[in-house]
Amino acid sequence: MSPQRIAIAFRAACRAELDALKVGNVHRFAAGHGMEVAHFEQAAEAAAPYIAASGVHVGARIEAAVTASLAVAGLNTNLGILLLCAPLAAAAERNELERAGTLHGALTLVLARLDMSDAEATFRAIAAASPGGLGQHPEHDVAAPPRIDLIEAMALAAERDRIARQYVTNFADVFELGLPRLNELADAAPEARTEAVHLAYLAAFPDSHIVRKFGLSIAEEVQQEARRIAAEVDFRAPAAERHPPLLAFDSALKARGLNPGTSADLTVATLFAAMLEGWLSP
Repeated sequence: MSPQRIAIAFRAACRAELDALKVGNVHRFAAGHGMEVAHFEQAAEAAAPYIAASGVHVGARIEAAVTASLAVAGLNTNLGILLLCAPLAAAAERNELERAGTLHGALTLVLARLDMSDAEATFRAIAAASPGGLGQHPEHDVAAPPRIDLIEAMALAAERDRIARQYVTNFADVFELGLPRLNELADAAPEARTEAVHLAYLAAFPDSHIVRKFGLSIAEEVQQEARRIAAEVDFRAPAAERHPPLLAFDSALKARGLNPGTSADLTVATLFAAMLEGWLSP
């Protein structure tokens, strides 16, 4: 894919995520956590050309996109999205796809080539975004120059951070959970498919962002509630039927300050991957 098409797909994935009622997150049906939809739109627009920059290292894409996003939004709205989408964008370039045959195969090649320069740039990006927990480890901290490569750093964080985990599992959650759920609902409305993917992630594991801020037990409570809601909602039904239970859950989470941001980031990555693979239109 050309850089222009990759950038279009990235912007479209970010917009599609905002158009859906993703419980506990910022979306067009309700703001939350001191953020508005406009913050995310501005950040996506600013980040897109850097995420899609042809031939550029993954770490450099992440750092440039974070810098551009912070400049326009004034706060961290999309670090997780950028960490997930930069490797996918690199995998979608024509030479990678021709070599591997599939996006997932190309992603394997991209991740295998990550080096110390990727770690250095990514550490600087994470430190600039100040996400509150990601990258802190007794021996390796993003505030200091890295002594290990990016995959090793992500492996250290993988047990406590689901985004880091994607780097050491070849994005297993995206390709084995998110994309299959999206495909199951091919006959549903676009917003409903996004809502279903987000809730599938939230129901599958404790959200890392909630774990970092509130602890594992609270995150597990949210996970159990997400499982209950996911079983009740018919995602092929019109919004008038889908949205009441989702809005009630959304309000309850926001009233407690609970933001399942990792599930939202994985949802954007899923939509982006589907667009890069060509079976979801930007």
